[in-house]
Amino acid sequence: MPTNTTTYLTRSQGTATSDKIGTFSAWIKSPQEGETNSIFTGYTDNNNKIYSYIGGGGLSIYGATGGSQSLYFVSNRKLRDVNGWYHIVITWDTTQSTESNRIKIYVNNVQETSFSTASYPSQNADIYWNKGTTSLIGARYVSSIVNFYYGSMSHIHFTDGTAYTPSAFGETDTTTGEWIGKTSPSVTYGNNGFFILKDGNGITDQSGEGNDFTLGGGTLTNLKDNPDNVFATLNPLGLNADVTFANGNNNATYGTSGTRSIVTGTLGANSGKYYWECEIQGNADANNAVLGVSMSGWETGYAVAGETNQSWGFRGFDGAVHNNNSSVGGTWATFTNGDIIGVAINLDDEQGGLNKLYFSKNGTWLNGADPSTPSSTTGVIGITKPENGDSGFYFPVVSDAGSTATPKFKMNFGNGYFGTVAVSSAGTNASENGIFEYDVPTGYTALSTKGLNL
Repeated sequence: MPTNTTTYLTRSQGTATSDKIGTFSAWIKSPQEGETNSIFTGYTDNNNKIYSYIGGGGLSIYGATGGSQSLYFVSNRKLRDVNGWYHIVITWDTTQSTESNRIKIYVNNVQETSFSTASYPSQNADIYWNKGTTSLIGARYVSSIVNFYYGSMSHIHFTDGTAYTPSAFGETDTTTGEWIGKTSPSVTYGNNGFFILKDGNGITDQSGEGNDFTLGGGTLTNLKDNPDNVFATLNPLGLNADVTFANGNNNATYGTSGTRSIVTGTLGANSGKYYWECEIQGNADANNAVLGVSMSGWETGYAVAGETNQSWGFRGFDGAVHNNNSSVGGTWATFTNGDIIGVAINLDDEQGGLNKLYFSKNGTWLNGADPSTPSSTTGVIGITKPENGDSGFYFPVVSDAGSTATPKFKMNFGNGYFGTVAVSSAGTNASENGIFEYDVPTGYTALSTKGLNL
């Protein structure tokens, strides 16, 4: 799953079954706002190519033959859901006499019919995804290899010589009504067809055609996040003043603007027990990092977690936990570059009419607390029960306490990575949902769609 700014896959094309008919299918997540997120390219040179990308939120496809535009589509629909996975299917058959049948684009089993630009290829035109000498996944070719995909990909198929509908690769879950992927679709792949990223980050072709890819650059990370179990990330769609996101929105780096805001997670909870980790990085003032949980205030742009009565923030610069701009007391610890802060939130058990919040530093629970023993009252931070708050849900939050600092938060919501670096020694996790650096407290799990339904 390519997840950073230089990762892409490449292979040299063989003799095609058809230069005119084919299908591309992929699951993608977290296309980054403000970037050109390339999905695939097929090319011989800059004058003969086709590529698909997400830019300005819309899904686009562009093709050129002999230096002239041969096809061009830009969807009016914006793909801005940074938490869920999209199933993208692009199918072409230029032998069709009706031009609207020559290219079809689907998102989550719905055909796109509204475009700001729609220029169909001529009948019997060659498509350079298959006619070209080279194919790329996660980048595009514009005189050079550029515009990498800022997110994750999974279950990528190409069928050479057959135009399929999305039902070849996905189906509707009879229980949830959701569109889900087929792990082993029954399709004809053709000479250049392939199936990669089937389980984890494997780029060996699983179609039986032997059309393996190679890593052209960057780092492939094997994330736990997948279309069947979506993990929380940080949310780039909030105010997020002067914040840069990376690694599938699992990293957030603050700038030095005097106007800053809290960044929240994409998933919230009103019951259950959840655990996540954050590695602190940045410059010499990285301990201006503040992280915790919040039910309200995040969308209105408060600068620091813990300034409102429904947010709690653990502050690196003074080792205090604040709520409603006041210390909750207790014995905590300062933290800085390289420290890993664990957060555990218990929304099932009560203490004095409140739920429970815990923080750890490098695997040691602070203030003498033990989240694995819910009956213990030692060192617990009491937090408002969700039903008594504004939103009714708790979200992870990170923030910056000083405008001269540039703290970086590398979140691990269970994928097993801080940025592109895997955890050094995975801790125990009885739920088997997520991989973390340190032991997950007994009864806790990752903040993911599976975790929310355990």
